[in-house]
Amino acid sequence: MNAGGKSRRVVVVGATGNIGTSVVEALTADPEVATVVALSRREAAVTGPKTRWERIDILRDELVDHFASADAVIHLAWLFQPTHDPVTTWRNNVVGSLRVFEAAAVAGVRTLVHASSVAAYSPGPMQGPIDEHWPTHGWPAAAYSREKAYLERCLDIFEYQHPDLRVVRMRPAFSFKAEAATQQRRLFLGPLLVNRLVRPDLLPALPTLPGMRFQAVHSDDVGEAYRLATRASRSGAFNIAADPVIDTDVLAELFGKRTLTVPAAPVRAALSAAWQLHLVPASPGLFDTFLRLPTMDTSRARTELGWAPRHTAEDAVEAFLRGLREDSGVTARHLAAVGHDS
Repeated sequence: MNAGGKSRRVVVVGATGNIGTSVVEALTADPEVATVVALSRREAAVTGPKTRWERIDILRDELVDHFASADAVIHLAWLFQPTHDPVTTWRNNVVGSLRVFEAAAVAGVRTLVHASSVAAYSPGPMQGPIDEHWPTHGWPAAAYSREKAYLERCLDIFEYQHPDLRVVRMRPAFSFKAEAATQQRRLFLGPLLVNRLVRPDLLPALPTLPGMRFQAVHSDDVGEAYRLATRASRSGAFNIAADPVIDTDVLAELFGKRTLTVPAAPVRAALSAAWQLHLVPASPGLFDTFLRLPTMDTSRARTELGWAPRHTAEDAVEAFLRGLREDSGVTARHLAAVGHDS
């Protein structure tokens, strides 16, 4: 894609997940996008006149032909599970991503947009948000954070080797929408998430961790950020998050309940025991990563991409809770069945 030019053909790798479906919807609504090629292991739940779905496995299949004539490739494919088998996730997420990067270069793609994450960042300062220059060494005890950080280093080299290919790294906060709630519950929380945690009327008090703070954003707003990234002339990283920062006060207001602070150590011990017994899919390393996430400054995305979220962070969390309570919808069931894409 020429700087400032039109994105006529965009390929989305990993088009059936939480973010992927929102990216495809945003691109489909863009009058300057003629064709969206949706690549995934499983058939897309929703297609349209602009969208063509193609089955692909990024580890085994030839990718160059799929990227031929594409103005931009958006890489979202990611395997979150099994957390007990880090070799499997490493092969899919790291080796598979490297195959996507190289295929984009060979195919002559002009823009590559990669799904990084807030989890790629090193632990942040106690006060103040960080911009895109903050170190991205992740938290090494968690496979997800470790893999995202490693790919940041790989892209450093890739950009140096391919100066004519514009590389964009998107670093979104926790991304939620109602349709993806059942998928996220299965991938991260498992069967131990009881109804009391999603039904405010059943809660006597809301358990929270000391100093808990995190950022959230609606998945559809993330999809819009990716769309804008394919059209912009800027390269580099972009933090994506909505306001306000979710802390205990915001959660108390959302649930309409007082909060009860629970020490982190026993929570981690219980999670570790449950993970060892395969009762929950989220590893204790991922819990450690959550406690160390920095707060991101999103000024660059707002000023250089022209991005602004339509939903607040509270809206995003409410959508997630609504999706858990309702557990319905064609898209939700499809997402729950996939579990391999962002």
